[in-house]
Amino acid sequence: MDLQLSGKTAVVTGGSKGIGLAVVRLLIEEGVRVVAASRRPTPELKETGATHVAVDLSTAEGTAELADRALRELGGIDLLINNVGVGDTEDMVQGAVTSLLDLPDDAWRHSLDLHFFSALRLSRAVLPSLVERRGTIVNVSSIGARLVGGGPIDYNVAKAALNALTKVVAEQYGDRGVRAVTVSPGPVSTGVWTDPDGFIARVAREQGLTHEGLVEQLKERMGASTGRLSTPEEVARLIVFAAAPNNITGADLLVDGGIVKSA
Repeated sequence: MDLQLSGKTAVVTGGSKGIGLAVVRLLIEEGVRVVAASRRPTPELKETGATHVAVDLSTAEGTAELADRALRELGGIDLLINNVGVGDTEDMVQGAVTSLLDLPDDAWRHSLDLHFFSALRLSRAVLPSLVERRGTIVNVSSIGARLVGGGPIDYNVAKAALNALTKVVAEQYGDRGVRAVTVSPGPVSTGVWTDPDGFIARVAREQGLTHEGLVEQLKERMGASTGRLSTPEEVARLIVFAAAPNNITGADLLVDGGIVKSA
């Protein structure tokens, strides 16, 4: 299936591993020139041939540097995939095991900076190019934006704000040819879930459980109709489809195996 993306340009944040790396690979297969941003490169990202920009996207300086370098490298931007997320695993653990009364302002600030303000700042920086090229923004959120109380609470609230940002861009720039779409994964078989020192493993230790035991407990509690985690490639295929020419805008597309039961 030709997604009509050949010759386009894209910026993918959080592109060095997991969902972001899978998106980079698919875009390049479709003939897209890609700038991928993360704090550090990985051998897997280098193998794709994408241009890597090492930046801290939780800072205004980092997003400004990425926008400037991407525009110089690509000459203009057709697609922006705001995928960066999770960041420091310890921050995520704190949001998962700490109550609203005890979670400090710094934790909220950091999570909002990484998961919401990075997308807001980068979207503003590249919108003139997206308007010129009638481009698309895909914001990679989470079903946590709909199931906010389940934690990590700061992460989920930041993702809920990201979902709202998608709708603002879609409404304000739709008549100028720009689309904005949210893709919300459920649990995905990335290091967040699978690494022995990843988020789920650290939460398990905090709760006195085994890594494997907590994974099975969470899968049962979440009640995915498919009974399994999504793969990064499955999520990436939806993201790349959303980025391809179509008439979808302002929508939140789920890829969660049926965890969210309501429309």
